[in-house]
Amino acid sequence: MRALHPSPLNAAAFALFGDVIETRGAARTINDGHALRFHDLAALDLDADGGRGVVSIFRSTPPAYPFTIKTMERHPKSSQAFVPLSGRPFLVVVAPAGVFDAGLVEAFVAGPHQGVNLHKGVWHHFNLALEAPSEFLVIDRDAPDENTDEAALTAPLLLYAPGQA
Repeated sequence: MRALHPSPLNAAAFALFGDVIETRGAARTINDGHALRFHDLAALDLDADGGRGVVSIFRSTPPAYPFTIKTMERHPKSSQAFVPLSGRPFLVVVAPAGVFDAGLVEAFVAGPHQGVNLHKGVWHHFNLALEAPSEFLVIDRDAPDENTDEAALTAPLLLYAPGQA
């Protein structure tokens, strides 16, 4: 079983999989100087085949770590964004779009003020909270057709929490 140790999330390391949603770049002053707007932080892709963007909240309970990863999923018709609301870090497990290759799975630790937008077709594991149950704002596609493919790993991966051996 391959061990998977997450690395810190940053825009350059995550670019193959999607966008890091965080305050970065130039901001505009708005609301009579009482707020800064960090604009257009993710390339949302939600309208294929009559789909529409929806906003949901997911509440995720952390599993026991190390955690065995047995399946991955992808959304071939849309992106999917996760933004933490509970002020806690979380884990993001991904593999490149295309034919699933378990050898290319990577794990990232998203900080409590970082979200991710997974690009269309990127393989990922379901949301993995750390520390305590956590809520996430989720922006994804809603449509009457199916938009999820799953791949079972022939050799499961053992995912460690940050700081575990």
